[in-house]
Amino acid sequence: MKFLEPNLVALNVKADTPEEAIRKAGQLLADQNHVDHSYIEAMVESYKNNGPYFVLAPQVALPHARPEDGVKEASVSLVQLAEPIEFGNKPNDPVKLVLALGASNNDEHLEILKKLMVLLGNKETIEKMIHAKTYEEIENFIRGVGA
Repeated sequence: MKFLEPNLVALNVKADTPEEAIRKAGQLLADQNHVDHSYIEAMVESYKNNGPYFVLAPQVALPHARPEDGVKEASVSLVQLAEPIEFGNKPNDPVKLVLALGASNNDEHLEILKKLMVLLGNKETIEKMIHAKTYEEIENFIRGVGA
């Protein structure tokens, strides 16, 4: 599993819409050949069809799609947005962190979610990730979840 490795994290990213933010997070996965481009579009379509159900915590979005939409290897990317974006989830908007998830089966999906819950279960950690300026700052949090 590839979990927020250096080539899967982008800080201070400019995006104007939720779709653009999702695509940028998904592109990090595609650039490393962890997902097909079809997976990126499936994440965007899921947002368009189902709404912002994946905005699970204040300022945090976890877009994903089904494994059969093009996952090659379990992975998670992070895009820290330069400016927050409204996704349409009133209690948790605006979004500043977009973590794209790709899992090829239920076991991987659960393992990824468990790591993310440890990482994102602390408001202080989320705030530090929102304000991180370097990958090394992010890496310190990742070590804390055993990734």
